[in-house]
Amino acid sequence: MKYAPQIKIPAAYMRGGTSKGVFFRLQDLPQVAQVPGKARDNLLLRVIGSPDPYGKHTDGMGGATSSTSKTVILSPSEKPDHDVNYLFGQVSIDKPFVDWSGNCGNLTAAVGAFAINSGFVEPSRVPENGICTVRIWQANIGKTIVAHVPITSGAVQETGDFELDGVTFPSAEVEIEFMNPADGEGALFPTGNLVDDLEVPGVGVLKATMINAGIPTIFVNAEDIGYTGTELQNAINGDSQALAIFEAIRAYGAVTMGLISSVEGAAARQHTPKVAFVAKPQDYIASSGQGVVAADIDLLVRALSMGKLHHAMMGTAAVAIGIAAAIPGTLVNLAAGGGERNSVCFGHPSGSLRVGAEVTAVDGQWAATKAIMSRSARVLMEGWVRVPGACF
Repeated sequence: MKYAPQIKIPAAYMRGGTSKGVFFRLQDLPQVAQVPGKARDNLLLRVIGSPDPYGKHTDGMGGATSSTSKTVILSPSEKPDHDVNYLFGQVSIDKPFVDWSGNCGNLTAAVGAFAINSGFVEPSRVPENGICTVRIWQANIGKTIVAHVPITSGAVQETGDFELDGVTFPSAEVEIEFMNPADGEGALFPTGNLVDDLEVPGVGVLKATMINAGIPTIFVNAEDIGYTGTELQNAINGDSQALAIFEAIRAYGAVTMGLISSVEGAAARQHTPKVAFVAKPQDYIASSGQGVVAADIDLLVRALSMGKLHHAMMGTAAVAIGIAAAIPGTLVNLAAGGGERNSVCFGHPSGSLRVGAEVTAVDGQWAATKAIMSRSARVLMEGWVRVPGACF
């Protein structure tokens, strides 16, 4: 039997924030994969190495976690005052599908650098030394993101002394602005309430803040589900019963938020919404072994992504945290002590993160204007990724 040989596709493997992903220029993909559809999904699944019943991604570029099973496609933007279109695909680890329903905030930190290196930003807008402002159109959710990328001697500056909890080595700081970050065209609070009573069969009725900011997110109180908010990954990810409870909360919350019509639809929408639990500050030991002091943070947050507790914090969920914290009366705001604020520092499993937020109240309805955070990014490898020619 004759088998199709491997083909090679130009790509870069990049870290952005606390995530890693394979980056492509749209024009470099095979012609059939340059448009949305089965061929594109199958190609990206094979690049990552999914679906993998062994949960290792040994035969692909993925890392078998939600943070490392990611793909990005960039193309020139036709939007006025934008440089590049950013399309994010979250690849399922054990199922044959790619979830296009949301953004990846962490990888956003790498989009600016890749856009500059790929020629999507006009050379005249890249300073010899200083900061290059990259205007990104986030195609999954239809929002503008602005990345401020440091430049030295006309090239992207990747090395530096900026430390990001959840990332082993320091790098250059990249400031990211998420403009009008309410997800999609819907309301910031899809139910119209800052706090709802969410009924989850088998769990009970939980107080929940459900918000569309950065990414649709369901916040519950840690104590209401038997946690303290200081948990690390091992406390939850090895507990199948706990994971089932979180998935039930996610499914019923997704229906309540209007994201799916029935709880069965959650299985095909793994990337969104996210589920997170919050608590008041406490001292704890982060996964690095370093201590996090309660006096240095405003609250504790733990979040799940793709069915597992995240090792740090998703960038989009950090946006949701920042916006929710700025609005008096949400569970996030109350855990942080209540009142008005324009920034919040929260503790997560790998350490802490500060997020700035701007919100306004218009005719009694809250609107999110901007969320700001600092991340870092680095090219890990670039060249070509190879896949069997018949895989798509």
